[in-house]
Amino acid sequence: MAEHVDEGSGVLQSKRSATRYQILVAIAERQPAVSQREIADKIGITAQAVSDYLQDLVEEGYVRNPGRGRYEVTKEGVDWLIGRTDELREFVTHVSEDVVGQVEIETAIATAAIESGESVSLAMRNGILRATPGESGSTTAVAVTDAEADEDVGVTDFEGVLDYELGRVTAISIPRVQDGGSDAVARETITDHATAGDLVATAGTEAFVAARRAGLDPDVRFGTPQAVSEAAARGLDVLLLAVADELSTHLDHLRESTINYRVVDTAE
Repeated sequence: MAEHVDEGSGVLQSKRSATRYQILVAIAERQPAVSQREIADKIGITAQAVSDYLQDLVEEGYVRNPGRGRYEVTKEGVDWLIGRTDELREFVTHVSEDVVGQVEIETAIATAAIESGESVSLAMRNGILRATPGESGSTTAVAVTDAEADEDVGVTDFEGVLDYELGRVTAISIPRVQDGGSDAVARETITDHATAGDLVATAGTEAFVAARRAGLDPDVRFGTPQAVSEAAARGLDVLLLAVADELSTHLDHLRESTINYRVVDTAE
């Protein structure tokens, strides 16, 4: 019998390990009268590949071949299957509880003391999700952490629809310095639109200087497309100053995120 070399801790670690697992399961389901072609059709590989795998499995003592196309899983093969199945079960549990479960948990700011397991009402204010003890709101959830007022709290098991309006982005293109930079845009063009926004974001040094020349202190100094669209998605109106060659990327992202926007004509 060939000496078996452990391939690692998980059946998903390599394609070879996963294929061996599938072959053993296919044999166990149909033994003892199972052909290489049946196995190949079952798991979607060639009959030649099945033959090569079976040769190794027989040599390692995981499969027995009494002859005439008959294959059986040995006790050692069953033990290997059980061990790898237990690993798969642990992995699935980890994904469902630790990975997927974390995705379903949102973070809010507590408006008052909240205990884990307590029902809360959710509301979006100033771009921040806020949780209030009780079920008086249209959207409710369950807290998964303790929190005092103004602390962050994890919430899950959402019910209802969060009722708030999406924000809008007003975008002003600022030329690159070689094309005039911040001097090429009148300050009034910026200040006239600043009062309507909740947030000022800049993308590029020329845009930052243009904002400062207009008497604005940008809330977001490095306004990435993701940051700007996220702010609008949370209900904030954003004034975006972006250098010309970055603005198109911002607009593409806003369209993909279905965020309303307006591009200001700098000739206004």
